[in-house]
Amino acid sequence: MVQGPTIAPDKGPAPVPVVPPTWPLTGVAGEPAARPSLAVKIENTAVARPQTGLEQADVVWETIVEFDVSRFIAVYHSQVPGEVGPIRSVRPMDPLILAPMHGLLAFSGGQPGILDLVEASGVQMISQDAGAPGMYRVRDRAAPHNVYGTPQTFWDQADADHQAPPGEQFTFARSADRATAVVAGAPASTLAFRLSPASSPSWTWDAGSGTWLRSEGSAPATARSGARLSAVNVVSIAAAHPNTGFGAQGGAPVPTYELIGSGEGVAATGGRTIPVRWQKESQDAPMRLFTMDGAPADLAPGNTWVELVPAGSGSLTIG
Repeated sequence: MVQGPTIAPDKGPAPVPVVPPTWPLTGVAGEPAARPSLAVKIENTAVARPQTGLEQADVVWETIVEFDVSRFIAVYHSQVPGEVGPIRSVRPMDPLILAPMHGLLAFSGGQPGILDLVEASGVQMISQDAGAPGMYRVRDRAAPHNVYGTPQTFWDQADADHQAPPGEQFTFARSADRATAVVAGAPASTLAFRLSPASSPSWTWDAGSGTWLRSEGSAPATARSGARLSAVNVVSIAAAHPNTGFGAQGGAPVPTYELIGSGEGVAATGGRTIPVRWQKESQDAPMRLFTMDGAPADLAPGNTWVELVPAGSGSLTIG
């Protein structure tokens, strides 16, 4: 009997797929820089526009504060603007949004009780009122709308506990055509928000650039550089918007958002929208998006604007 050659079985483990690195806040391919996230409080009243540096943010959160006006939390990591502003003061919802990134927060000042909330969240505070370097007043705008800053100077102040890049906040598809809204959503050309009686931003899909273009009311929204403000992803988050015990000028109540728990939302990508459920298990946990059947709702690689819609009074109309 003739025996064939003996072939030793391959007992080695299967090779692990090589997943190329991505920037954590955008999902864009690349080797992330070894720096923390930098959040900056940016004003959004008419006298503050056009703002500087918004077009370079990885994520912008739009919130409604006292007197029904909106204020931005612009979060930077993958890009380093030369200048940002106008910079304003902190609000009670900021720790809920920023704690998961364990990064830096640059702002002009804040009430003692609100400052305590921010400090307890674990972010590193960079405050003009506390004398932090990198902030200054420009001469072509009136106070208090004239505080600007240099992001690199803010990053240079990161202490030993705030050196690491942020973790992924939302989940991202590997390419735009695999984003959940693109794969399973309904076509849409406009996203018309009513966040408050004083704030009605809208977004129009622009196939040429592959982005949503922002308007303030009916006016195109631009940065001070002249660039149109745009987003690859627009995420609508509906959440309760109660008043806090903090007061503003004249005793006006300062609101916050209830962001621990879950609620309804919409993810808009690639000229399409899909209903989502948002979920945030604790202040330190990132917000996650899921489809109605419980699968992750992945965004497209690129920048994201998050519109925090006051539940019960705010609205989103999809056209």
